[in-house]
Amino acid sequence: MTDDPVDSHPPPRRPPRVRWREQPSIIRRLFSEPHRSLDALNERYGPVCELGAGPLRMVVVGDPAALGELFALPATQFRWRHRFNWFDVVVGRSSMLTNDEPEHKRLRSAVQAGFSRKRLGRWIPMIVERTDAAIDGLLAGNEPGAKVDLEPLLNSLTLEIVAAALFGADFATRAGEIGELMRSSHDFVASPSPPHPLPFGLQPRVRADRAAIDTIIDAEIADRRTHPTGDPFDVLEKLVTDATLTDGEIRDQVVTLIGAGYDTTSAALAWTLWRAILSTGLWELLGAQADHVLGPVGTPPHPADDHALAALDLADRTMRETLRLHPPGALTPREAATDVEFGGYAVRAGTMVIWSAHLAGRDPATWPDPERFDPERFRAPTPAQRTAMTAAWVPFGHGARHCIGFALAQMELTLILARIAQRVILTPTSTAVPDPAGVIVNRPSGGVPMHVRPRTNTDVGTPAAT
Repeated sequence: MTDDPVDSHPPPRRPPRVRWREQPSIIRRLFSEPHRSLDALNERYGPVCELGAGPLRMVVVGDPAALGELFALPATQFRWRHRFNWFDVVVGRSSMLTNDEPEHKRLRSAVQAGFSRKRLGRWIPMIVERTDAAIDGLLAGNEPGAKVDLEPLLNSLTLEIVAAALFGADFATRAGEIGELMRSSHDFVASPSPPHPLPFGLQPRVRADRAAIDTIIDAEIADRRTHPTGDPFDVLEKLVTDATLTDGEIRDQVVTLIGAGYDTTSAALAWTLWRAILSTGLWELLGAQADHVLGPVGTPPHPADDHALAALDLADRTMRETLRLHPPGALTPREAATDVEFGGYAVRAGTMVIWSAHLAGRDPATWPDPERFDPERFRAPTPAQRTAMTAAWVPFGHGARHCIGFALAQMELTLILARIAQRVILTPTSTAVPDPAGVIVNRPSGGVPMHVRPRTNTDVGTPAAT
């Protein structure tokens, strides 16, 4: 007989394994129709399962508790520069997005100060002003009630905002040119089949366009050295004057921040407009709350600041509910560099760990009636609910590798949604939620076609409660 305490934790086990005969079609669909494939895996095997073999062995993770443990593990136990990382051709080999520790930490630390709370607050008026300019152009260029695909407008608006916020107004004047040059990269990563590092297909065009972008950035770097602005909020100037990165490393971080900062945000904004429009009465309430917080259009505006952002709580809840159902990426890979354990499962070194914000956002234990769009589920949750939601709401990841621009993206989505709802009446061309499209970036298929007209006094009701 022993007095040693009994270990109440069972030994880790291997995740449920997908049947061999099902694996070829599932793996193929995982990289062409990830949402449907993930849902099918979850229904049959649960939110954690294993498939593949040898160098193609992978574990899909969508359980919030398992994800919490995964994100808490040291980043040194994983690799991001692995055989399935196709981003070097787009963002460069010195991008923080594609580097392992400790190099990732060094690169990220150089950029992190660009996303301080003080900087974020300073960008709020600029976001509202640029949104107004985009709306002005939309209404001036189309007859009331015209059918317009809003996706190009959302792309250009979010690109201008991230360029202006991080690199200054002068740099933002070239946002359109940069967006055109980034189109080949977007097509490369949005391919229905996995991108590849081989020098054919879209790659030559991607490399040529990236070289042209580098020329633009090099000119900006040279200008900051010879004619510094002295602007303490200019991220590019900080990177140049601090001299912590080489010019090549600066270029790769700039491309990373622009590409990740506008592509995923514009996709999330597209989903947010669809969901808000298709939710009965929500668009009117969003416009009314914006009137109350920002001041009615045509009157002296209220200050657009941190207090205004916090008061737009309905737009914030709408954004959060949209990202729960439509996170920027359905799946995100990292490779286990060592044997690891999380969620009660043992995962061998060399396994691709594919974690899914899509599955976590549909966890029925956290989100009652998970397929239902309901922004009110984020209103005043209990402490237990808030803890569970924090673990399961992971559109930007968690831990040391979470999206560096998550706060800017949330701020943009909230402010742009509120301002568009305040100034424009949208009528959907379909009453059905679009199918998702894309593997790396999740967009609504078919764009955002809407009938557009200006919001007038006859559309204005009682301001929503705050």
